[in-house]
Order: sequence, then C-alpha cells, then structure tokens
Amino acid sequence: MTDLQSRLAEPSPLLAPGVYDALTAAMAEEAGFEAAYLSGASIAYTLLGRSDIGLVSMTEVADVMARIRERVALPVIVDADTGFGNALNVERTVRVFERAGASVIQLEDQTFPKRCGHLTDKTLISAQEMSGKIKAAVDTRDRALIMARTDAIAVEGFDAAVERAERYLEAGADILFIEAPENRAQMDAICARFAPRAPLLANMVEGGKTPLASTAELGAIGYRLVIFPGGLVRALSWAARDYFASLKAHGSNEPFRNRMFDFNGLNAMLGTDATLARGKRYEEG
Repeated sequence: MTDLQSRLAEPSPLLAPGVYDALTAAMAEEAGFEAAYLSGASIAYTLLGRSDIGLVSMTEVADVMARIRERVALPVIVDADTGFGNALNVERTVRVFERAGASVIQLEDQTFPKRCGHLTDKTLISAQEMSGKIKAAVDTRDRALIMARTDAIAVEGFDAAVERAERYLEAGADILFIEAPENRAQMDAICARFAPRAPLLANMVEGGKTPLASTAELGAIGYRLVIFPGGLVRALSWAARDYFASLKAHGSNEPFRNRMFDFNGLNAMLGTDATLARGKRYEEG
C-alpha cells in the first residue's frame, strides 16, 4: 500500500487544490496541502488560453507534471483525460506520466476529444472499452494509483453511471470519480454504494452541475478525496482582469500595490536568497 493509499483510508478526507504549473504547486505545498490536483482544464486555460475541450496533448500535460515534480515533493493527481486514445495510448500515457512524477493518474470514459465534465453534449465510449483501458493502465503502472472517472450521469443517467462505476472498480481502479452528480441525493447514493469499497472523489466546481459543499461535509457522507480543480485559475483570472484594468486606467501599478507582491516579496516567497546561497557553496568548493 502506498502512502497516499494509507492517507485515503483515514477518516478525514484529503483536500487537493487545483494547480497548473510549478509556481502554483509550490504555493500549494507552502500553504500546507497534502496533495495537489493537476487540472487538464487549468492547463488548457493557462497554457493555451482555450476552453477545456480536448485541445491539450499528452506531452504537454507530462511536461507540466515534470516541472512540478522538479519543484515539489507533494503527491500530484494528474488529469489524463481519456488517456489520449485507446488502450495502447493509455499504456504510453501511464508510463510517461509516471516518469514525470504522477502519484495518481485519472482516466475518463468520454470519447476523444473530450470536454469539461460540467459542459453539455458529452459523448461516451462503451463501458467495455473503458474497462479495457483501466486494465491496461493497471497492468502498465509501476506505483501510481489509477482513478476511473465516469461522465455518464449527464449522458446515460444516474443508474447507468453507477453501473459503469461498478465495472470500472472490477477492472482494477483504485479510486472512483463519478462526475457531476446533480443533487445531494445522488451524492448520498454514490457514497452509500461505493464508499465502503473504494475511495471516492468529489469535484467542486463553482457554477457547475454539482451542489457545492465543504470538504468536511463531503467527508461526512463518505468522500475521501475532494478537489477544487479550477478555483485558483478563476481567482487569478479575476485578479488579473482587475490588475490590467487598473494599469490601463492609471498608467501605474501604484493603486494596485496593496494587492500584489513587490519584487522583494516575490523573491522571498520563491526562496531566491537560499537558492543563491546554495549555489555559492558549490562555487567555493
């Protein structure tokens, strides 16, 4: 059993904020979080300036994950979308993501290209094909946990989503992610059926399909892992829009200074002095 599996077996749920690069992962680690969630949507927003509609490639996600792992020791759950193809693509994705430092690899049952789980008009592959992809991931992985996500509630209905989750658990998934339950009754039913057998993930999306709840509330009904995958991007985008508006209006950052790091403050957060001091020790022999 991995350290992360042991943590997910504890009564208190694990809260993992969404991150999208090494800086935000380092800030999550500094804030004391026990894990982070590398959001494919957030990579699309920040790397491409585009929506979460399947435009991000496997190698782009792996590159981001590798940079994060070089910076932090925090366990990272990586959104691998559909595995970027069929079962053979899943095998490659798992190998590449493990080399990049992923702790958990999340796979979903949408067709390729996928779209955000809280957008409409999603389409799914068959449960049989998805089960095969999960088996391929489990057979290929060395140490990473495999999370299976189903988007079936919005496409086939709640009962079909539950049946798909059963099949994915049988295929060997370590963690289950039943995306976008529409009300508390569905969330309670999911937990009643699966929580005794596997860790369940709850996805909190402001303005999404699922009722928002706190980590403590979600843990009380049986969820063991809670993510807020896009909250940071939405917060920073809001702040950035205000920043640009202020700079355009005033021609100066002076009115915004109490809402931003100055040069020294940012370098203090990054640990610049300690890094340079470490380099100097090698220069001195």
